This record gives sequence, structure tokens and C-alpha cells, in this order.
Amino acid sequence: MSRSNNSPQSSQENDEKSVMDSNVVDRVKKALDKNDRLSAVSAIKKYLEDINNCPLNIAVTGESGSGKSTFVNVFRGIDSRDEGAAPTGVVETTREPRSYPHPRYPNVTLWDLPGIGTTRFPAKKYLESVEFEKFDFFIILSADRFRENDAMLAQEIRKMDKKFYFVRSKIDNDLRAEKRSQRNYNEEKTLQQIREYCIKGLEAQGVESPQVFLCSQFDLHLYDFVKLQETMERELPSHKRDVLILALPNICKSNISKKKEVFRSQIKYSALISALAFWTVVNSYLLGFGLDDESLKKLSRKTNKPVEI
Repeated sequence: MSRSNNSPQSSQENDEKSVMDSNVVDRVKKALDKNDRLSAVSAIKKYLEDINNCPLNIAVTGESGSGKSTFVNVFRGIDSRDEGAAPTGVVETTREPRSYPHPRYPNVTLWDLPGIGTTRFPAKKYLESVEFEKFDFFIILSADRFRENDAMLAQEIRKMDKKFYFVRSKIDNDLRAEKRSQRNYNEEKTLQQIREYCIKGLEAQGVESPQVFLCSQFDLHLYDFVKLQETMERELPSHKRDVLILALPNICKSNISKKKEVFRSQIKYSALISALAFWTVVNSYLLGFGLDDESLKKLSRKTNKPVEI
């Protein structure tokens, strides 16, 4: 598989979550130095809300019939017949950019974009028409080969310093057809031939070092989807990477392990909130029963007995 066709991830983006972590730790320390537990709790809660509600907007585009709506549904873990599903069909069903929030993580939104090169969305004005700036990255789908419009779109996205990924969809159909027509059928060889065909086609249209992911229409655990998600994770800023990981379908053990690590990274903050809340309750009891330091010192002076026994 060839190199990534996206711009390099900056060290500043990779360190962004670490900076956020350091900032909240500093705020909590300052609050605790002033014995201001409520401010410390508020700072932690604000931090957790910010990272858990961080928006992630994923654009899914391509020519008519490439399987955009199906991809939007499968990625979110829902069936095309479920409520909130993107409508699918054999003809172009997407006439305007439509948003589809993730059912469990509404801050993650997949956008089903109209096919590029249609009458309503000509290729030259496509990015402007779909308001490209709001998307974190683009997934460009094709059910056979990537055409001139796909290559043009990728080059324009690159100019805007956005991420994009070529996904060759409906691979299941190709493999079934190949298996029926070939006497010495070899799945890996067929997959490699399809991948190389797509890459050479994109290179011929001026796309440098294209990376193409082969994906099933319905079964994401097959073929290249895991490689696709790993690439997306690697190229996203760290605070958005965690958002993506939590929204990904549980199609393999590695996804579950990654989600566990995301939750584990937040446990320390939740535990600190609980500890501070518990201490606040204990402190109120001490005050109520006159067992705080100041009350005990006053009692010591009145009774002429030491505070410590």
C-alpha cells in the first residue's frame, strides 16, 4: 500500500491533549492551594465535558451509487431500516448535504454529501457548496474506479489542508463475481489487483502517492477498514482521536482495547471529583459537629486541654 496522501500531522496537534491535561492539572492545583475545592471540581468537570463533547464532523462523498449512505449507516452501527438512517437506493438519494449524528455520541456527525459532478453540485464549485471548512476529514468513495472528479476533489481538499481518504466500496460484489468467473480464484491476489488498479488510476490523474482502502459494503471487519480507522486515528489531533475511537463500531478486539484506554485516561479525573466531593461532605460534618481545626482550638483554650491526645 502506498504512502498516505495527506499533509503531515504537526507535533503541535499531537501534543494538544497533553497541553489540555497540563492546564487542568495546573488549575486544580491552584484551586486546592487556596482550599477552594468547588473550583477544583468545576475545573475537572469542565475539562471532561470539553473532551467528551468535542465535535467531530466526517464528510462522506463520491459519485452517485458509490454507497455513501450505506457507509454512513454502517459506520454508525445502524441498519438502513432503522430510525435515523441515511436513505439508500439504486439512484442518487442525497440531494443536499445531510447530517447524521452518531446514536450514542451525538458530537460525532457523519455527513452524507451529494455526489460530486451532479447538476446541482458541479465539481468546480463542490467544496464551496458543501461548506467544506466544517469537516475534519473527507472519505471519498467509489464502487468501481476513481474518476476525474474524485481526483479533482482530493487535490482541492489537500490545498485546503484537510484530510481525505479514498475508499473503494462494495468489494464484496467484486470478490463474488471474480470467484464465479475464475477457476483459480485467489482472494488476496484479487484484492491487490483492485487496489493497484485504483492507485494507478489516481496517479494518472495527478494524485500523488494515493492510499486506497478496500472496504465491504456491510461487514466493516473485513478487508481494509481497520487500516482505514488506524490511519484516521493517527492523523487526527489527539483530543479528536479519542472522540473517534469511542464512536467506532466494535468490530475487533483492538477497538475495544483502545476504548478501554480512553476511559482509563479519564478515570483519574472522575476519581478526583469523587474524592473532592467526599472531602467536602466530610468537611461539612466536621464543621457541623464543631470538629474542625478552629473549633477544636477554641475548645482547647476553654478547657485547658490539648487538641492532640
